Amino acid sequence: MSKVITPQEEDYSKWYNDIVQEAGMAENSPVRGCMVIKPYGFAIWEKMRDALDARFKATGHQNASFPLLIPKSFLSKEADHVEGFAKECAVVTHYRLKNDPNGKGVIVDPDARLEEELIIRPTSETIIWSTYKNWIQSYRDLPLLINQWANVMRWEMRTRLFLRTAEFHWQEGHTAHATDREAIDETILMLNEYANFMENYMAVPVIKGVKTANERFAGAVDTYCVEALMQDGKALQMGTSHFLGQNFAKAFDVKFLSREGKEEYAWATSWGTSTRMMGGLIMTHSDNEGLVLPPRLAPIQVVIVPIINKNTKDRLSDIAKVVDKIKAEIPNVTVKYDDDDTRTSGFKFAEYELKGVPIRIAIGLRDLENNTCEISRRDTREKTNVSLDGIGQYITDLLEAIQTNLYQRALAHRTALTTKVDTWDEFVDVLNNKSGFIYAHWDGTSQTEEAIKEATKATIRCIPLNNPAEKGVCVFSGKESNQRVLFARAY
Repeated sequence: MSKVITPQEEDYSKWYNDIVQEAGMAENSPVRGCMVIKPYGFAIWEKMRDALDARFKATGHQNASFPLLIPKSFLSKEADHVEGFAKECAVVTHYRLKNDPNGKGVIVDPDARLEEELIIRPTSETIIWSTYKNWIQSYRDLPLLINQWANVMRWEMRTRLFLRTAEFHWQEGHTAHATDREAIDETILMLNEYANFMENYMAVPVIKGVKTANERFAGAVDTYCVEALMQDGKALQMGTSHFLGQNFAKAFDVKFLSREGKEEYAWATSWGTSTRMMGGLIMTHSDNEGLVLPPRLAPIQVVIVPIINKNTKDRLSDIAKVVDKIKAEIPNVTVKYDDDDTRTSGFKFAEYELKGVPIRIAIGLRDLENNTCEISRRDTREKTNVSLDGIGQYITDLLEAIQTNLYQRALAHRTALTTKVDTWDEFVDVLNNKSGFIYAHWDGTSQTEEAIKEATKATIRCIPLNNPAEKGVCVFSGKESNQRVLFARAY
């Protein structure tokens, strides 16, 4: 297999697109801004989805499904919400086509206009809270802990596979509670679930924090987020968890009878993460040879390639017996034995390196004689000759070592690209010559936040949770500041 990946140092954007396409993860679709997720890419997403779904259910949540289409009038019920999403909404106006009388294919039937136009969901708070009105009457109905796995559409103008597409897959949790404290606790709980998943499965270190008013989800009282740093020094928001207060309950008149017999509005949360995590996975770990996957999310954790030639094909059965022995010793590991004799072993090595398979095992006739095999790890590309005795434990330990190494490597990279600055000149210098996360004082005003964004394209990624109080002066305005916040340029 010839080299197909553009080096990061040459063109980071092209490097990313090359990996997505050449590793068989996704490709552009005929619909502008949308993508086709290919089987290998979807297999990674399924492992993410299954791990998260198990975590959601373990914390008491249930899955449900709500409509793709939302009556346009629903969005206008919550003013901040509609303002936040109005420019991204795709609208369904008609329900029928007909043949063009001029013989030019089909046209929209003008007599089939919908009485009320419908919005393809950009998010589902409105349709879900209109439903909750029928589900919630008493405090006994609370908390209501619902999650939905779905696709949504936001009409993005500038798109990039996985990172920002018009249509994307995600999960969205929507919960209702009897008190504000319960809802806030739920918001933080799910933020922590995201962070734990990202660090323990994706091997991506994240910073948890709260968004500023400017960056808050449309219709939320508070938005919490998990932020990660990519190899090029840009930040990526990996997931969000929102405390919605009583805004949507009031918009859709969702009331319940409290223990004290009083009628009250329910308290709400919503939280979501999406296939954007796939982009984060690529940009955190991958290299110029292709995809690098943490073992816990790899569709193929171990690939075994026999080293044979046309004169020794009759020995394939002997290698197959060794492969069966290895598989038996690692029953909970996904193993592929690639004995396809139409491709050379060198071609296979390059292919599985491109696809990011964590461990590659090569076994030839000499290995059979010596009771050994050659093991190559994808994260470091190191090769080691290993005895077949105790091979199961060796592979199990190595998979854990690779998982840990990827996390530690990403953490070291983030640490190296995290800088405290105290002046505007330092701020601009770091952004332009080092990049990464910047801890800097901010005066707390939206005006200063917007001015910094306008001048540098850097945004406040979050105010980190448990942020220490620290007196200082804002790097931009020179006004008093009580804490540093996290800035970066971002995707």
